[in-house]
Amino acid sequence: MIVAGVDEAGRGPLAGPVVAAAVILRKDEDIEGLNDSKKISSEKRAMLVSKIKDHSISWAIGLSNNTEIDSINILQATMLAMQRAIDGLTQIPELILVDGNQAPNSDVKVKTIIKGDQKERCIMAASIIAKVYRDNYMIQLDELYPDYGFKLHKGYPTKLHLEALKSYGIMNEHRLSFKPVKEINESS
Repeated sequence: MIVAGVDEAGRGPLAGPVVAAAVILRKDEDIEGLNDSKKISSEKRAMLVSKIKDHSISWAIGLSNNTEIDSINILQATMLAMQRAIDGLTQIPELILVDGNQAPNSDVKVKTIIKGDQKERCIMAASIIAKVYRDNYMIQLDELYPDYGFKLHKGYPTKLHLEALKSYGIMNEHRLSFKPVKEINESS
């Protein structure tokens, strides 16, 4: 059976896209070190990404940008990003395993698995690809907007990010519907 794992990165940040990945791993190959992306170092994630891509039948990324997030809400934007990742696969899976308890609409059978990124290898692989892609996106954003410290906090609502928002204001990658950004936007 051809099984795709799907996971996302970036639901909680105040800036940038939510990124989903879909991965179909080869059954006969074991990728040492696979785990939930949040449980491994950025260096190990970077190393694992190339192994995952080399040992997969197909993989794809899907994004929903901050404008879409503000327009349809973070849950629907996440489902949209997941659908885009699934649609990007070059092989049609027979089953899609999704981390969590919500799944995008699909013509293919979908099974949600709470803590799936700790239980299923294909979801672990998707979580790593999504996290590395999103982190790299935020590092590139940091080069354009160094005052915000995106390479350090990746857009999450840290003290540094909130202070930068207050000092420099909202920029085009911020999610206007998220409370801290919304409050700053309304007070300016």
